[in-house]
Amino acid sequence: MRIEMLSTGDEVLQGDIADTNAAWCGQALSDMGLSFSRRQTVADNLDDIVDAMAQAAKRSDWVLVNGGLGPTSDDLSAEAAARLLGTELELNQDWLAKLQAWYQAQDTPMPSSNLKQAMLPKGAALVDNPIGTACGFIIEYAGAQLIFTPGVPSEFKQMLQQQWFPLLAKQQPQAQGEVKRFYTFGLSESSLSDRLDGFALPEGARLGYRSARPSIEVKVFYPRPEPQFTALIDSLRQQLGEHVFSEDQADWALHLQQLMIAQNKKLVLAESCTGGMLASELVAVAGSSAYVERGFVTYSNQAKQQSIGVPESLLAEYGAVSIQTSQAMAEGALRHSEADIALSITGIAGPGGGSEEKPVGTVCFSLSDGKRCFSQQLQMFNRSRSVVRIMSTAVAMDMLRRYLTGLPVMGDYQHLKRVVSKM
Repeated sequence: MRIEMLSTGDEVLQGDIADTNAAWCGQALSDMGLSFSRRQTVADNLDDIVDAMAQAAKRSDWVLVNGGLGPTSDDLSAEAAARLLGTELELNQDWLAKLQAWYQAQDTPMPSSNLKQAMLPKGAALVDNPIGTACGFIIEYAGAQLIFTPGVPSEFKQMLQQQWFPLLAKQQPQAQGEVKRFYTFGLSESSLSDRLDGFALPEGARLGYRSARPSIEVKVFYPRPEPQFTALIDSLRQQLGEHVFSEDQADWALHLQQLMIAQNKKLVLAESCTGGMLASELVAVAGSSAYVERGFVTYSNQAKQQSIGVPESLLAEYGAVSIQTSQAMAEGALRHSEADIALSITGIAGPGGGSEEKPVGTVCFSLSDGKRCFSQQLQMFNRSRSVVRIMSTAVAMDMLRRYLTGLPVMGDYQHLKRVVSKM
């Protein structure tokens, strides 16, 4: 089955907004054993939209058109569809009634501009939008089916999940299968390829990779859960080893939350160069208050002394970016909290502030449980300030994952040089 996606809108084409709908849909189709043959973006120009739809329809079985269903003058998808078919727009009474009822329930008059959202090409099949005012619709042209969807991500996703994906599954049931995902950390794509490309895959199985900093996703698609596929997954798990952060769980923070809650542990954070990024990642998941006890952003030396009791003499002797200071930060955070585990990060994110002894990208980490303190100093070469902070956050999360699962707390990370480690 050949599927193309056509995204419309000046704001998407010019980069004002990222096309997250396309990325999400591509991933969802992959889970179904399907994929896009092409994706393109076209500006808010009627002639260009009509031409793009016509060309895509000639190549495809399905064309997913996203955006341009709103009430404003630059929303052109319905008009373009009518021109493609050589027909007129007509008022869809069913959708008009739903719009009127929706505004009545809100106790507000319906703006006259919303009437445009009930104007569909003659003969189009209505696709319901249960959470918005822009309905979708399906037309046929040149042997292809074109489905028109709203650009609002929540509306787009619900429409596809509830209505389009079931249609695809009926039309190509053999595409349905299973997908196993391993989210890895510490290995590059090239080294993953070296490890896994020699695997003999059973018929119908295929292997894929996706880089999504800071992890690399390794996924295997297989058409049915038979013994040879179970054996393949076990082999992959063994080969990837402790580099697997989680399985089938892309959200690292959620995975850590589940581990922490299962062990009834509380966490405290002490951050310097990451400036609260680690805390932000963890508390982005609902329910994090069950284990995140508190966090300290001690960016200055004075804050390290006043907030978590790092001795002034230690800072003077070893500096703010040192194993000794990261240990004092973790242990001080524990003393100033009710937590069981402390994570600390202190480093030089750049672009300035480095030295020959401690260049930009030098970051120190400590994890303390009150009895033991695991510490390491890593060097992140040629990384931007943003990447140093992102990778530092990821290393800290990986240390916590390793501690909670009984693995060596300090893992091996390609492209990150370990300068010092200490327990």
